[in-house]
Amino acid sequence: MRRHATEVNESYGVPAVRVIGVLDLLQGQAVHARAGARERYAPVASADSSFAPGDALALAHQYVDRFGLTELYVADLDAIMTASRQSAQVFQDGLVAGLAGLGTALWLDAGTSSIAGARQALALGATSIVVGLETLPSFDALEMICAAIGGERVAFSLDLRRGVPVTMGALANEQSVLNEPASRLAARAAAAGAGHICVIDLARVGLEEGPDFGSIASVREAAPGLTLVAGGGIRGLEDLRRLAEAGCDGALVGTALHQGRFTPADVVTATGFHR
Repeated sequence: MRRHATEVNESYGVPAVRVIGVLDLLQGQAVHARAGARERYAPVASADSSFAPGDALALAHQYVDRFGLTELYVADLDAIMTASRQSAQVFQDGLVAGLAGLGTALWLDAGTSSIAGARQALALGATSIVVGLETLPSFDALEMICAAIGGERVAFSLDLRRGVPVTMGALANEQSVLNEPASRLAARAAAAGAGHICVIDLARVGLEEGPDFGSIASVREAAPGLTLVAGGGIRGLEDLRRLAEAGCDGALVGTALHQGRFTPADVVTATGFHR
């Protein structure tokens, strides 16, 4: 059930925000995403050596068992890069299904750009299908996916790089899209029927620069009725506080978790859940 960002976490004095653990998968391993330079991503290494580098299932277990997270965001980078080139999905089926088997809510970004791809993701156990601007052929395609599987299952990923829209599909030829502000793209996704929006600035991922709070606030204003999650460079509790104040329902966190900058107590503080 969605927890509205207006729900106040009394222990921190601000609206509560859900923490969603991020796993970026590349060639069967969990990799450390940094600034969107995928060719240089290295296997994730644990700050306390509690799991082998790149072990995605072990990292997911740490998110769930140690931090108490109930949601995971999985980006199948092989599928995303293939979709960018060929408008096709290549899922890491066994690994994705294993992650879905942990019993958490699973947001899956696998370059989905068609109804068939969305249904394949659902069959693997995904609960929310992420349709990214980066690989989206058209907003008509987004509308068709939403109509086919239900907009409440679709999350539009508003992919940015330093605030500029990122797209390598057919939309890359539409200058109007490249020039549109994040708020306008969010409004178009809402009109297409998406139930959720993810704002991710790829240039900030893994670099401890903090999220793009300006773009996030503008998206919340443009799409007030949708679940809003955001990520890219989240450093600690102060960033979570600011995201909550900007109207975010959830925060996508990877580096700060697996490198030990968040503790389980920090997650409880941010979410307001007491286990």
